[in-house]
Amino acid sequence: MARRRVQGDGVDLAVLDKGEGRPVLMLHGFPDSGELWRGQVPALIEAGFRVLAPDLRGFGESDRPAEVADYRIGRSVADMVAVLDALEIERAAVVAHDWGAGVGWALAGLVPDRVERLVAMSVGHPNAGRERTMESREKAWYALLFQFEGVAEELLARDDWALFREWTREYADVDRAVAAFSRPGALTAALNWYRASMHPRGELKPRDPFPDVGVPVLGLWSTGDAYLTERQMVRSEAWVSGEWRYERVSGASHWMQLDQPERVNELLLGFL
Repeated sequence: MARRRVQGDGVDLAVLDKGEGRPVLMLHGFPDSGELWRGQVPALIEAGFRVLAPDLRGFGESDRPAEVADYRIGRSVADMVAVLDALEIERAAVVAHDWGAGVGWALAGLVPDRVERLVAMSVGHPNAGRERTMESREKAWYALLFQFEGVAEELLARDDWALFREWTREYADVDRAVAAFSRPGALTAALNWYRASMHPRGELKPRDPFPDVGVPVLGLWSTGDAYLTERQMVRSEAWVSGEWRYERVSGASHWMQLDQPERVNELLLGFL
């Protein structure tokens, strides 16, 4: 999918911009790029939407800043506001998955005048995941491994990316991700998202509560998600003051948009 270059918050971003009509900003997570949405883009365009699918900073063809701090969620929120400004878009619906969902929740909570509605896939409201359970800790074991700079990179890439392939399980785009991460600096840039926001020291100090989200929200979680609990998505309703809807996608892995594109498209179009 051909992309244009758009200036973000101090970085150059590769952004797919196709279609006409109401804009939909689609945000991917780890270990993906805007290509993750290739099963949704044609359906949205056919339904009369304008689709914006950026490669987030550090991923795909977008710039990869060197400093870990440059991968804080707030920097990507600023990126997305800059993209909307550059394309002269006042408000957009946001469809977001994994780390992209973290950015989507932050956009809706911190700059609500730019978000018309939100589809949060796999990752719930920031407040919903702060009360850690043993299940959530077990599922997120990899986040601790990813803190070890150099070690994580070597372990994931060793023996033709054996650990990465095993960890991603049923991930349909694993070869695409391996090819992308084999470029110099690409894997470190992607892992810096975890290093910037998920270091264990963050649990030692109280965090300010994240704002409620007042726009309509559709939360999606898939039954085969090996990394995130259903609980944190369902509990998100408590911090959504707008319309809330929850749907469980059965029989799909964490990457539900790849495994069940028709079902996901049905839910997206019905909500958007």
